Amino acid sequence: MYRFFVDENQIRENRVHITGGDVNHIRNVLRLKPGDEVCVSDGGKMEYHCGILGFSEGEVLLEVQYMQEEKLELGSRIYLFQGLPKSDKMDTIVQKAVELGVYQIIPVAMKRCVVRLDQKKEESRRKRWNSISESAAKQAGRMIVPEVRPVLTFEKALEYAADCDVRLMPYEMASGMKETKELLTGISKGQSIAVFIGPEGGFAGEEAELARGSGMELITLGKRILRTETAGMTTLSILMFLLED
Repeated sequence: MYRFFVDENQIRENRVHITGGDVNHIRNVLRLKPGDEVCVSDGGKMEYHCGILGFSEGEVLLEVQYMQEEKLELGSRIYLFQGLPKSDKMDTIVQKAVELGVYQIIPVAMKRCVVRLDQKKEESRRKRWNSISESAAKQAGRMIVPEVRPVLTFEKALEYAADCDVRLMPYEMASGMKETKELLTGISKGQSIAVFIGPEGGFAGEEAELARGSGMELITLGKRILRTETAGMTTLSILMFLLED
């Protein structure tokens, strides 16, 4: 069943008013008709099962048939701090991270990042990344659309992550698989988790030391060197498996 996201104010008196780009998608791409059923989420805990009543200029009107509390989200909020990668790798990272249950994605300009975004390029890329996030959230049956935040410096990213209960940095120079396993399996549902992933060139030594000094846990993902687009997905996959109800 197709899923759409709305704001709370679009749900009134057992009716859902869908506006914006979803109107064209429903009418002309999916070619849904009155009587067809869809799911709607307002970003909270409730899922609304609706039937299409009809179309008007710039709006699709739905009738709420029933609603239920769906526990589709992980018990913990995971924040992915991703070192800016080259080309279109960030598109894939955003898509897969959303599928794996991430709560928020924060691009980070690190020392070894090749990509440097000015304000205009950043705004354009963020718009694209958030659009990808919404599409992935619909496909994956998420209750929320994870936000892709503005790009931060490494130092600002450490500050942003400071309030998270658990802070992890997969680092190629780290060792201790036993300790890493114990740390990950010891994470409790409800704890917030920050995951820092380096760009193609990895973390600079001073970044790793700065992270360690801030209380970050430097962990290992094994003996093999993983690409930036693989390291984050590996970490998120492990966390999803451990935290899933």
